[in-house]
Amino acid sequence: MQSALYPLKFMPLFKNVIWGGNKLKGYGFNYAPLPNCGELWALSSVEGRESVIANGFLAENTLNEAIEIYMGDLVGDKVFNRFGTEFPLLFKIIDAAKDLSIQVHPDDELAQKRGMPYGKTEMWYVMEADEGARLISGFRRDTTEEEYRAALAAGHLEDLLHSEEPEAGDVYFIPAGRVHALGKGLMVAEIQQTSDCTYRIYDYNRRDADGNLRQLHTEEAMDAIDFSGLQGHAHTHYHAHMNETTTLADCPYFTTRLIPFDIPIRKNLEEVDSFVVYMCVDGIAAVKSMETIVPVHTGECVLVPAVADSVELFCEGPAKLLEVTIDTTGWDDDPMQEDWVAQFIGGLREEQEHDHDCGCGHHHDHDHCDCGHDHHCDHC
Repeated sequence: MQSALYPLKFMPLFKNVIWGGNKLKGYGFNYAPLPNCGELWALSSVEGRESVIANGFLAENTLNEAIEIYMGDLVGDKVFNRFGTEFPLLFKIIDAAKDLSIQVHPDDELAQKRGMPYGKTEMWYVMEADEGARLISGFRRDTTEEEYRAALAAGHLEDLLHSEEPEAGDVYFIPAGRVHALGKGLMVAEIQQTSDCTYRIYDYNRRDADGNLRQLHTEEAMDAIDFSGLQGHAHTHYHAHMNETTTLADCPYFTTRLIPFDIPIRKNLEEVDSFVVYMCVDGIAAVKSMETIVPVHTGECVLVPAVADSVELFCEGPAKLLEVTIDTTGWDDDPMQEDWVAQFIGGLREEQEHDHDCGCGHHHDHDHCDCGHDHHCDHC
């Protein structure tokens, strides 16, 4: 009888929503008979929507059931001690054919006051962006509650909010309390705390399938909203290089790194006191660990157990993986310090960043320009 742990792959959960699109069909997902799939839940521990294991002898068991059996060996001892059998992160692909509602999520403190275990801090990695697609993240300037209420009542809330036109590869970190919205034409990978709490602020007067205006959470949102103005751009500046690992976000809830690669890569995990999730956001890849190889394509996740000493990554042509862990350093003290946003947003550890100067004389973010290096340059 088999009992040894191995990297876990999961069955996708499909969610039909009023604003959802059909781009996921192009990545090999079949969600018939749903008319669209606005959300693909790739890895979930949310009650009633727990991911089901798709490979190996644990197939057909839920993620929560596997954690109950293997505890810290699967997720890490500190993670298990804090979260028990609930996996602390939720991984989604969001395909917006129409604008999503303008919304906000509570932080842990407010969520717990209202009977929920966790708030919701999240991040987006933009996988596709149609020409002209926009998103909202934060306020343009410091705003008072009175200004906000007046703009909301007049139907001019968007005049107060910061919006940007993202490109594929852009990263947006959305701390709890930040007003935000995805616009039509965007498909993103979303990594967030395990919480399904959203306060809908404005929804363009849309009606549901029964002809009723969709519910808003105007008063519930008031205590959650951070009214401070956004400083600079909303997107995270980073510098990715082929076959190297680059940190995109680092906060108490998750650490996310990008690995664009076209050759095999081996990583040592001995010092990582956490599970590791690899989420494919471009191409076809394979994750090998603990003598098991798990293939993945765009939109799929692999959970590497915390007891794994190493992992090898392979690809069929160029591919991109998001590598997600939880940094449990200092958890025996007070891991959720109030100033963590300022400390971590766009953060990042210098030894893990690769901020190279290509010599073309311009600032770079990612992707390619004609100077021969792996980045994006508005000037090249």
